Amino acid sequence: MRPLLAIALVFAACQVIADDSPGHSKHGSAFDSGMRTRPWEMPGIGTSPFPITSKNPEVQKWFDQGNALLHSFWWEEAERSFRWCIKLDPDCAMAYWSLARCGFNWFTMSSKSFTGSEFNRYHAFLKEAVKRKNNVPERERMYIEAWEMAVAPDQKEGLKTLNRHLQNIVIKYPADLEAKALLSMYNIGEGSAFANELLVQDVLAKNPLHPGAHHASIHNWDGVAAAQSIRSCELYGRAAPGIGHALHMPGHIYSKIGMWHEAAIAMDSATRTELRYMNERLALPFETWNYPHNRNYLCFIQEQLGMAQASIQGARDLLEAPQDPEYNPEGQGALAGQGQAALYRALVKFERWDELLVFAAENKAAKDIFSKLLGAFAETFALHGLGKHKEASDSLTKLRAAHKTVSFMFKSDPNYDEAFAPFPITVPEALVALGEGRVSDGQIMLRNAADNETRAREQNKYPSDPPMDPWPVARLLADDYLSRGEHDLAIKFYDRAVAHEPNDGFALSGLARAHHAKGSLKLAEYYANRLEYVWSGADANLKWLTSVRKLGFRSNPIAETPEKERPYVPKKLDPLGPMNWRPFPAPSLKVRDINGKSVQLSDYRGKNVLLVFFLGDACVHCVGQLKSINDRMAEFEAQNTTILAVCSATPESLKDSATLATVKMNFLSDTKHENARRFSSYDDFEEIELHSTILIDKHGDVRWKRTGGDPFMDMNFLVRELQRINATK
Repeated sequence: MRPLLAIALVFAACQVIADDSPGHSKHGSAFDSGMRTRPWEMPGIGTSPFPITSKNPEVQKWFDQGNALLHSFWWEEAERSFRWCIKLDPDCAMAYWSLARCGFNWFTMSSKSFTGSEFNRYHAFLKEAVKRKNNVPERERMYIEAWEMAVAPDQKEGLKTLNRHLQNIVIKYPADLEAKALLSMYNIGEGSAFANELLVQDVLAKNPLHPGAHHASIHNWDGVAAAQSIRSCELYGRAAPGIGHALHMPGHIYSKIGMWHEAAIAMDSATRTELRYMNERLALPFETWNYPHNRNYLCFIQEQLGMAQASIQGARDLLEAPQDPEYNPEGQGALAGQGQAALYRALVKFERWDELLVFAAENKAAKDIFSKLLGAFAETFALHGLGKHKEASDSLTKLRAAHKTVSFMFKSDPNYDEAFAPFPITVPEALVALGEGRVSDGQIMLRNAADNETRAREQNKYPSDPPMDPWPVARLLADDYLSRGEHDLAIKFYDRAVAHEPNDGFALSGLARAHHAKGSLKLAEYYANRLEYVWSGADANLKWLTSVRKLGFRSNPIAETPEKERPYVPKKLDPLGPMNWRPFPAPSLKVRDINGKSVQLSDYRGKNVLLVFFLGDACVHCVGQLKSINDRMAEFEAQNTTILAVCSATPESLKDSATLATVKMNFLSDTKHENARRFSSYDDFEEIELHSTILIDKHGDVRWKRTGGDPFMDMNFLVRELQRINATK
């Protein structure tokens, strides 16, 4: 089975029917979702030409751009490029086919069924391609039919079907690099990794910087033989330096082989590149699928480099990012989940027990069961770490009940294996036993948990993308043996921990101390200097580092890595942008009020602004939204918030509108849609206005937004989010 990435993919469920409602696409609801503003020429995305048939020669440029973006899993932006192709040539079959590929992609093609509502719009796109397949050359028709057959309603082996059809294209058209690149990606986990690599190398022989081939090579060897893709790690980011995911993927490999400095450079560069794009294009964290996963991964790697404060701050920033009732609901969205995982892992790993108790209380009070479970684990670990053994035992009883509930929920999954699941319950049970003096029981339980983890890693079933567990269990067992003077056993299990997490600084520290206590001074010095290399940028006064330095060895850092790496110095990456998300400045607003007076956002500096782009007083839905806002005006005012309602009507017509007269707020005129375009509230594909609701804080920064065919109606959410904004320091 292919490895699964813990990501949050947002698909819009819709039916393909025309809708004449204001703000809705005339082509049907499949076109109501996704990007609705025109693309621009994007530098640094890689080159992967894919010749297609079109009536308009300009289409090829945008199709190639979208295709390059697909190779790096940037589906949202790829969709924007393909939609522009359709604007230029409404009968471009391959553009519709590629729109379908944005949803029927590498992650979803392993589905057992494609009948779920999340696939509706992609079936709609593919249907349009199929309608036109007889008007294109055989090669293009074969691509369309590959996806048509793979996602058919009765299809149970979509991935195998797709690979068989791609293989036929490769055989029929051996010079087609795109067919080989696609086959090398979709065939990952379905056969020999070596055979897949031969396909990759065939593509790279013709196009040495093909982004899809390097991407495929990294996924192909990740979890199999990671070091085999080092060359692609070096070249993928060079091939597509403007795409966060292209910078991110090498970090997967580098972290697997203990090149933590290179891993951090990769993930940090990716994070900053994504944030720069988000700020330039008015995208929020919950609108960029890879951002939370990337930042969590960077947190993990910073932990491994001993950068406690940076990792904890990154986790907190994820948790403080804008929420959204659909895409990032309170405590349950991708951002919240990745942030919780990162903060839990760091607080446990660095033994911040008091902070962990606060984290535990917050999560145990949450509504969802997974937050409650995380909080229960955190509480038990924190109480044990603080030496409160009776309280830890009581907490463990509650933890068992929470863990049982979650395990029961998963047992219907045929792939579920409790021994390999994240958060092994055996670990807190073992630690509580050790705290109570039941040493033999605790050590046996830790041995069993460590053995289960070893088997999971050997079978590529251990969740390590990044890990949820703060440590290899073997390291906990080694720590206990070292504390009891059992140096040989400590060394044995520290060695296992290093095998699981190469160059793990915590285990290297333990090896240096264990060998020193045993009298093996040369080995102790060797491990001490390996630690000095890995933790060259670590926070000051970490006990794992200071305890080794007290041994008195001369510092002479030793790098034990497959390849030479650059030191990770975050400040050197500052030219790429910030490491953590910050609200971005709102675009300029230059409108006129009902009396023709010029109005700008700066006029309201010091107050929050709820900015609403509406479609005029003839739009029933718009008027309904405005009245709902008006009904809650006292609550908005209590949150220091002004309402600005903008549409394309003239100041005079806004002033004379009997419908709008019933609503008491600031109505503003944007007759040429210039402001709507700046705020991405205009559909460039169909040249129609869109509904937008935008929260701007008192400093003039965008904190939340929603744009689409329907106005946003959840007033409770807007009030809650304003409360969160006001609580931010």
